[in-house]
Amino acid sequence: MNIKKKSRPANTTSSQKHQSERPEDKRLSIGSTFAYGFQHVLTMYGGIIAPPLIIGAAAGMNSQDIGLLIAACLFVGGLATILQTVGIPWFGSQLPLVQGVSFAGVSTMVAIVQGGGGIQAVFGSVIVASLIGLAITPLFSKIIKFFPPVVTGTVITTIGLTLMPVAANWAMGGNAKADNYGSMANIGLAAATMGIVLLLSKVGNAAISRLSILLAMVIGTIIALIAGMADFSKVGQGDIVAFPTPFAFGAPTFEVAAIISMLIVILVTLTETSADIIAVGEIVDTKVDSRRIGDGLRADMLSSAISPLFNSFTQSAFAQNVGLVAITGIKSRFVVSAGGLILVILGLLPILGRVVAAVPTPVLGGAGVVLFGTVAASGIRTLAKVEYKNNMNLIIVAASIGFGMIPIAAPKFYDQFPSWFSTIFHSGISSAAVMAILLNILFNHFKAGNSDNQSVFVAGTDRIVSEEDIKCLSEGDRFENGKLIDADGNEVPLKTSSASEH
Repeated sequence: MNIKKKSRPANTTSSQKHQSERPEDKRLSIGSTFAYGFQHVLTMYGGIIAPPLIIGAAAGMNSQDIGLLIAACLFVGGLATILQTVGIPWFGSQLPLVQGVSFAGVSTMVAIVQGGGGIQAVFGSVIVASLIGLAITPLFSKIIKFFPPVVTGTVITTIGLTLMPVAANWAMGGNAKADNYGSMANIGLAAATMGIVLLLSKVGNAAISRLSILLAMVIGTIIALIAGMADFSKVGQGDIVAFPTPFAFGAPTFEVAAIISMLIVILVTLTETSADIIAVGEIVDTKVDSRRIGDGLRADMLSSAISPLFNSFTQSAFAQNVGLVAITGIKSRFVVSAGGLILVILGLLPILGRVVAAVPTPVLGGAGVVLFGTVAASGIRTLAKVEYKNNMNLIIVAASIGFGMIPIAAPKFYDQFPSWFSTIFHSGISSAAVMAILLNILFNHFKAGNSDNQSVFVAGTDRIVSEEDIKCLSEGDRFENGKLIDADGNEVPLKTSSASEH
């Protein structure tokens, strides 16, 4: 009896502990943990190396410097992932979220670089904007209402569209001064790479389909090597293993216009990460409250503020990895932590960055068409959830995307404007975001003056039948070929109003 009395509390405690265990806290074997973690790395690898490639090329860097940028982004992304998944007090959602440099800020960073600020101004703007983002995190729940799907969907769509010229430039060779720029050989290699992406996506194997872009880049590079269009001679130049050198490209500089422009990106990033935290919480089937969202956003902003120290950029959750959690059913956050550790190790191997930087530009262009198109398609999918009836959401989307396309269609459009203005609006993403936010406030928050059918841009309202008309109908009445027929098959005469005669 005494033994039973002693054993009951122990069993009850064990049972309560088991019942209170969150799905994301489940631990797998070491082998399974790192195997699934590596799958997360492969899923997001193509996405995390694209931003440093684009920004580095815009800054006129050589392959060695771009390799350094890539290694830095892998390293910081790994640290940010570990912080987000493991968590410390006030920082980290403790959910299976992979962190890394997203596309949200690429167009803005390219605009800052090309505006004369250089990579140093990019790093400075990221630091300040991220610290502001960190400071407003407690208040973000109050301003998130200004970032509904009509705004975020517009911004994400614009991100993909504004990156298309980058993909086209890569497909042509990347260097407009080169003799073979726009040659059939370059475009053919890009087309072959894009075709491989589509064919691999068609394969029934889910793993191959998810890795289609990365595998297509590998196959495209092999084709380029055979055709003599790839040069890996400089891959061996430099350190094989190296810790990222703080401020390797010089001390950051701080320009007001660049900071304002980057702050818009940070607000979009906060919105996206909030959505990803909520989405992965639903997938994992765990509780996600405002405090947990706040912890996740603070981890995002802290990682972003520190990343320029190691030559990287803004950090955010990768939506494709949220999808991977849903597909695999592996909910453990420690699996993603293992993926973060793998990213850190890869970031300590700059030789891998130089290998990626040596991939022929047309190969990147072919993959980029699909990759950037996927970003735009994600935005369109978000816009498909927006309600367009009896409101002005259609004109918000139309005007914002159109405004965002101006600097893409006419890069010199803002050359005569003040430098601070052109820095902000030379980025299509910033232009679209500013317009979408302001129009959303104008039409959806200040509704004075709005009417049910005030513009051709308002989607048509549903038909309305008055109560008096309903009372005049009898059981069995029906419309056939524009005529009202009663239950006996006789036509009921219609009285024409003076309004309808006009």
